[in-house]
Amino acid sequence: MLTFITALFILIAGYFVYSKVVEKIFVIDDRTITPAYSKRDDLDYVPMSWWKASLIQLLNIAGLGPIFGAIMGALYGPVAFIWIVIGCLFAGAVHDYFSGMLSLRHGGAQFPAIVGNYLGKPVKVAMNLLSIVLMILVAAAFTAGPAQLLTELTPLSFMTCLILIFIYFVVATVLPVNKIIGRIYPFFGAILIFMALSIGIGLFFFEHPIPNLTLANLHPGDLPIWPLLMVTVSCGAISGFHSTQSPILSRTLKKESEGRKVFYGAMVAEGVIALIWAAAGMAFFNGTPGLQEALAAGGPAGVVNEISTTTLGTVGGVFAVLGVIILPITTGDTALRSSRMMLAELIRDIRKRDTDNKWLPVLLVIPVALPTFLLTQIDYSFLWRYVGWSNQVVATVMLWTGSIYLLRKAAFHWICTIPALFMTAVVSMYIFYAPEGFGLDYKLSMILGSVIWAAVLIWFLRQWKMSRPVRSLSPETLQS
Repeated sequence: MLTFITALFILIAGYFVYSKVVEKIFVIDDRTITPAYSKRDDLDYVPMSWWKASLIQLLNIAGLGPIFGAIMGALYGPVAFIWIVIGCLFAGAVHDYFSGMLSLRHGGAQFPAIVGNYLGKPVKVAMNLLSIVLMILVAAAFTAGPAQLLTELTPLSFMTCLILIFIYFVVATVLPVNKIIGRIYPFFGAILIFMALSIGIGLFFFEHPIPNLTLANLHPGDLPIWPLLMVTVSCGAISGFHSTQSPILSRTLKKESEGRKVFYGAMVAEGVIALIWAAAGMAFFNGTPGLQEALAAGGPAGVVNEISTTTLGTVGGVFAVLGVIILPITTGDTALRSSRMMLAELIRDIRKRDTDNKWLPVLLVIPVALPTFLLTQIDYSFLWRYVGWSNQVVATVMLWTGSIYLLRKAAFHWICTIPALFMTAVVSMYIFYAPEGFGLDYKLSMILGSVIWAAVLIWFLRQWKMSRPVRSLSPETLQS
């Protein structure tokens, strides 16, 4: 229990301390006119209060990620607490802040456009493709689960539930951001917070205590902590999906100082949610073997339902069902909204001018909604495995983007560079070892991943060297 309370305290204190350090290094200016006003179109660019934007951001980036991922990460034992706290404060929240604020500084630009500005056009093209693929995978993964649960709770067929969800997706994606998202999503965000706080209080009354810190790997399947834990627990620690969602809210901020509360703050809130659910998974089932049995029997959704109904009774059951249905759907629709916005920017880049076609938002939904619908027909676990790695690759690229931005500003770039180097090692080694990657021997995977890491480090050192100002020589020095 002491480890959990300490971790919770560090997360909250970290927001009030480290977020101000990050903001100071970034350098804000509230005199700057934000895109919500300079580009207002009452569709995507609409001024919104910071508290409402924070709740929407939390809902957009969270969904079931900090719940399902944290529960599966809890199989490794209390070491998961370390990753959630350190990853959230020094990597995930920094990533979210820079993705949101750089979008704001570039007129509400989407993630690929921001990346292209600092890492070059080839990287921009690659990230355009990877980001849209990630959005489609996320939307598909967060649609199939709710549809399946609705099928079990209602007389409707799975296909009927899918169609109903996709009708909602299309409507929410093309309507102005303040019509549906701005009005009801803060309420859903409050549900997410209520669920976490209720379970957090319930932790103190569980039959079995939350285990205290041990660095031992307690995974019943003997899966290695490095680098699997860092991909298993993404939402709640660091998630590249967030960099695709932050531009939605960067287009609504009234002033730059709100970015710390909306972007960094929402990520810390997600870290708290992940911490609570990881602790609940370990304590409720009396250790990782019991948790593994529960996951095998009912999956993460079954674990959430059992913990919620046992801890909170009927009310908990209702909120658990609402959470498992609503939260992923609200993540899926904003994923498609982001895809629509990315495609719009891509078309604008190709045509070299803006388009006034009022039907364009509707038309752009089709090329992303259709493959999403088709992917809902395949195995959910297959989708989730590929979401994990592609998600962390996007996060890594965003951190490098922030690092290069700070280099150009001659600012303290290490707040982005160190987590970028860390995540480069994670994704490089993971893809060689994981079954959905090359499935190679562990030691060989570590060696090959280290080679890629070293190559990236050399690239960065060259960027650093080129960005350093050349010191002018005095006539006396030249004569000598």
